Amino acid sequence: MFQVSRSGYYKWLQRPVSQKEQRRKKLVARIRQLFLDSRRLYGSPKITHLLRKEGMVVSQKTVARLMKTNDLRSRTVKKYKATTNSKHSHPVHENTLNQQFLVEKPNQIWVTDITYIPTREGWLYLASVMDLYSRKIVGWHVDSQMTKELVLQALDRAYIRQKPKGSVLHHSDRGSQYASKEYQARLIRYGMRCSMSRKGNCYDNACIESFHGILKRELIYQQTYRTREEAKKSLFEYIEIFYNDKRIHSATEYFSPSEYERMYFKKTA
Repeated sequence: MFQVSRSGYYKWLQRPVSQKEQRRKKLVARIRQLFLDSRRLYGSPKITHLLRKEGMVVSQKTVARLMKTNDLRSRTVKKYKATTNSKHSHPVHENTLNQQFLVEKPNQIWVTDITYIPTREGWLYLASVMDLYSRKIVGWHVDSQMTKELVLQALDRAYIRQKPKGSVLHHSDRGSQYASKEYQARLIRYGMRCSMSRKGNCYDNACIESFHGILKRELIYQQTYRTREEAKKSLFEYIEIFYNDKRIHSATEYFSPSEYERMYFKKTA
């Protein structure tokens, strides 16, 4: 049928695998392992950086081709729902941060925001506090209601966890929760300076909004939560175990937030 000789066919069967093919198989196996370790979330750019950190000489184009050939596709979904309400009578602060997202050290600038998680029991709201230097989520809290107590709990946990020395610049949107008297009093107690985004400008708080977008695409929209408690446990595993300690980030030289923070303190010790 294929017009080849029997001897030629058996010779082809017994032919040893070439070094090029051996390297390709080894590379595919490592790509698959890194992809699965990332919870099937990393695309070719992050996989390429991880391979290069291990000493492999490989292009992103090659990694992308091998991932496509082996059906290793990153999981992403997009949705949107408004959260905080900026129409209130509380005083607001100037935009001191002004999109200056490059930070020299940990606990210099914290950014915070609220997002939502749908469950069959109803909405679950998440308030997150991020250290802009390492992109680490230093404090977070969830509740069934989007109140000032939600953001106060997240701030308290961040302060207790990090024990910042010196004044921290705290940036948020103009939501009523952050502008409330109770929240502003807590910032004063902690010796923090307040900065707020301009009205209707999502780019002023882009880093924490980007985290919530990643959280939605990589976790929330990949499953359906039956209860708020189930969602809370899932959030703990993602934020504390995967995102903070394992997930690499381009803004932190492709190290995880916790590792990038440790590197700073080790260097300055």
